[in-house]
Amino acid sequence: MKFEMETTEKNFAKLVNEQKATIYTVCYMFSNDEDEVADLFQEVLVNLWKGFGSFEGRSNIRTWVYRVSLNTCISQDRKKKRRKTVPLSMNINLFEDKDEDTRQVDMLHNRISKLQPFDRAIVLLWLENLSYEEIGTIVGITAKNVSVRLYRIREQLKQMSNK
Repeated sequence: MKFEMETTEKNFAKLVNEQKATIYTVCYMFSNDEDEVADLFQEVLVNLWKGFGSFEGRSNIRTWVYRVSLNTCISQDRKKKRRKTVPLSMNINLFEDKDEDTRQVDMLHNRISKLQPFDRAIVLLWLENLSYEEIGTIVGITAKNVSVRLYRIREQLKQMSNK
């Protein structure tokens, strides 16, 4: 039994090492606060570990990681909205970057963060260059529906201001 547990732990550590960028990207899409991203990352790891033993390999491992990560972040996002907390702020950012590229990325991130969690997930997967079929598999809709939703999301983003 001990040997089997060590093998499972090694396989899980390998999975996390290979997929950590994917997990972090999903977590970052749901928060721009460094501590909250770290908390989300840890929560995703807990949920991946809980489901690791029952993963049957019927889908690609990356698809499964995306699905667990997105479901975890969406669930945490819903819980956060119900709590209505006020974040503490020192009103100073020592790492603030003022170049044009950074402003563009911040503007896009701000607009995307205003989307509903499901739409945010679709945008994230699209930005990760996944095919419509892969996105559909991960979020549970058809590739055609992905196409339609992305069109509507783009229109919605165009209409947004950065307030």
